[in-house]
Amino acid sequence: MAVVQVTEQNFQETIRTGIVLLDFWASWCGPCRTFAPIFEAAAGRHPDVTFGKIDTEEESALAGALQIRAIPTLMVLRDGILLVSQAGVVPGEALDEILGQVRDLDMDEVRRRAEEPPPGAGHADARS
Repeated sequence: MAVVQVTEQNFQETIRTGIVLLDFWASWCGPCRTFAPIFEAAAGRHPDVTFGKIDTEEESALAGALQIRAIPTLMVLRDGILLVSQAGVVPGEALDEILGQVRDLDMDEVRRRAEEPPPGAGHADARS
């Protein structure tokens, strides 16, 4: 599958279903240029996955909304749920491993856990 350019306009549609890898980058970023062919090669190995690139210079509002602090940053989502956010160059073998783990996830369990309140939430601390 070809790598798609993701913008603020197509972001929600892009991440809605399936497994999606997003590469946040900029043309002036050396590590981003190093990561680009790794990312594109992985797209060729995983045609069932959506691979998207987000130019942080052109899509600064989107990058800001997603709290991108360093580039390159890789985000991995499945069915619109963010599972991984990692800054830095990720080797191809690691991308393959991440995708294997994401494919194996029980998304019903992920959704259930996402809906649970954090530990201790809703309980007043009597020691105040």
